[in-house]
Amino acid sequence: MISYQPAKNLSKSAEITYNNMRSYYEHYDVDWPQSKILEQIIDLDNWDILFDGQVIGALRLSFDRDTCHLRDLQVNKRFQNKGIGAMALAESTRLALNSGANKLSLKVFKISPAHHLYQRTGFKITSEDGRFYYMEQVIT
Repeated sequence: MISYQPAKNLSKSAEITYNNMRSYYEHYDVDWPQSKILEQIIDLDNWDILFDGQVIGALRLSFDRDTCHLRDLQVNKRFQNKGIGAMALAESTRLALNSGANKLSLKVFKISPAHHLYQRTGFKITSEDGRFYYMEQVIT
């Protein structure tokens, strides 16, 4: 069973992100050690994704005016391709709506297969650059 809780251990959360994202950082020659990730996530709305009580992922949000920014959605590689990412997106939408947001936005590496999930769940590409797709979804 999938559940969510406010993150209890941000170092472990940063480790999940580092492990999942390391190949993208290497591809783009970005120096983002785990300590830098931890520094960047401290002020976000951090959630643990749990499977049967075990932390298997991270969900990070920030808010401004009417927009919820999905800053990070990570699922441990052993649990990927099982619908957990789509469930976490639904939870992001619920949290966004509860905050009063009417739009969910994100950016994703172009080489990441996750952009397919985002498109399947209603996100539209609003712009792009050499590395990223910038995507949004109106939520109600």
